Amino acid sequence: MPDLGFDPLNREPPTTELVSSFLTTKDAYDRNHGGIPEIDASKHHVRVDGAVENILDLSISDLQALPQHTVVSALQCAGIRRHTMRTAIKEVQGIDWFDGAVMNCKWRGPKLKDILEKAKVTLTEEEKGHVAFASHVQPCQEDEWYGASIDLGRALEEDKDVILALEMNGEALTKEHGYPVRIVVPGIAGARSVKWLDRITVQTVESSNYYQQHDYKILPPEAVDAESAEKYWDSTPALQTMPVNSAIAIPEPGSKVKRSADGKVMVKGFALPSGDGGAVVKVEVSGDEGSTWTEAEIEHDVDESKWSWRLWKAEINIEAGKGLKIYSKATDKSGDTQPKVSEWNLRGVAYNGFGESTDLEVV
Repeated sequence: MPDLGFDPLNREPPTTELVSSFLTTKDAYDRNHGGIPEIDASKHHVRVDGAVENILDLSISDLQALPQHTVVSALQCAGIRRHTMRTAIKEVQGIDWFDGAVMNCKWRGPKLKDILEKAKVTLTEEEKGHVAFASHVQPCQEDEWYGASIDLGRALEEDKDVILALEMNGEALTKEHGYPVRIVVPGIAGARSVKWLDRITVQTVESSNYYQQHDYKILPPEAVDAESAEKYWDSTPALQTMPVNSAIAIPEPGSKVKRSADGKVMVKGFALPSGDGGAVVKVEVSGDEGSTWTEAEIEHDVDESKWSWRLWKAEINIEAGKGLKIYSKATDKSGDTQPKVSEWNLRGVAYNGFGESTDLEVV
């Protein structure tokens, strides 16, 4: 595999900063498997090929000339909250992501559906096609290029809002987040929203890239290490839709919290819908380890969508003491609700047990 000679940029902001605004306009998490390229947008093209009648070679100007679509969507790392799985259950493989590996942004660009219709896909519905995305601008840690794929059906559905994003929050993408063009697949693990996109291929199989085939999968619990996992990679589906989730930003773990005169503490956080379950409709918070729950107030925003997060707040009763916990759990429109603890998997992906703030001193 390529020796990059450096560590890729991977970082997340504190959740206290994340919940300060509905749109993530300042700090956003960074997840990379290689370097961050400097791309001349005037020379950049996206090739559309594979099982299509018309092979396309689209410049950024070509993409800008197509009908533009705006979608407000959270984008989250598949490994968000991996730290909790690692510490609450048992050790996992992967970067130690906490709760901040997520951003909620307004994305704008042409719909993938429109581009594929222009290319004229030749696969029938029975052939169960895939749309593979690739970036060949630089090598990655485990492959010579970065790639991912989604089902063709999702790409062609009008209400799935898959776009080739040229803008983020009303401005051109930053180079860290995929300038000049990236895929944004709402509701799906961020690993599939390929940055620095240069190729789209309609095909009958998933992407062959390492990060589609040997990473970002919920392996069965029998896969306990790299050796025992080997026989499961080919038979385990690639992670696509993410589960309903929530996180507590305030109070921070390990902090000292002062109760109000009537014994209450203010709790704030965010909640994320499951991939196809519709918007988050309820968040509940507990200060007694789940014995009783208080329904939080969801802070609605004019830009919210079924794909976006919801910020929330709640005043809860909690006894004074040390080593205390506060839990949160979200429910989306389909009725999907967080479990207390989600099933362990070796790669530590898609953890969605109760949101929590632990080791609190309440006075």
